[in-house]
Amino acid sequence: MDSSTAHSPVFLVFPPEIMAPESESTEFSGMTFGNQNTLQKLVSSKMKIIGSTQILLGIMIFSFGVVFLFTLTKPYPRYPFIFLSGYPFWGSSLFINSGAFLIALKRKTTETLMLTSRLMNFLSALGAIAGIALLAFGFLLDQDYICGYSVKNNHCEAITILFMSISFINFFLSFVHLFLLRYNS
Repeated sequence: MDSSTAHSPVFLVFPPEIMAPESESTEFSGMTFGNQNTLQKLVSSKMKIIGSTQILLGIMIFSFGVVFLFTLTKPYPRYPFIFLSGYPFWGSSLFINSGAFLIALKRKTTETLMLTSRLMNFLSALGAIAGIALLAFGFLLDQDYICGYSVKNNHCEAITILFMSISFINFFLSFVHLFLLRYNS
């Protein structure tokens, strides 16, 4: 007998009705064995969820900043304080970058990416703290002055309520972002 024919594999293909007993399934099944344990999968999925939540919070704060930008009309004697500080724009860029670096760290873990992600999380935390302080100060400063202390114009009163509610929502989103950064540590 030739040695090349002795070791050749033979595959027999039968219909599932012939080979499978009635207690077994006739569908193909397979198992994959990952090289990560359960804790590593949990940590990586947590990083991905927190990173995408940071990006979502940054987009929401940026969107409210755009609403501020497009609702500025002539009856105001001055711009709202939070708009002058620019927090909806630089704060949202910090939050989006922090989330993006966290997702990138989940995908590929390198020493440089770890340091960059930690630095962005630190800057994002400082930005959230500064944003909370700026929003609280702006809320106190702007609650009566946006209309120039005149209560004659109902249109101005509605816009003041809009500005105050957007400031409160941004305050809440910044606080949630700060809580997420604390939870991530």
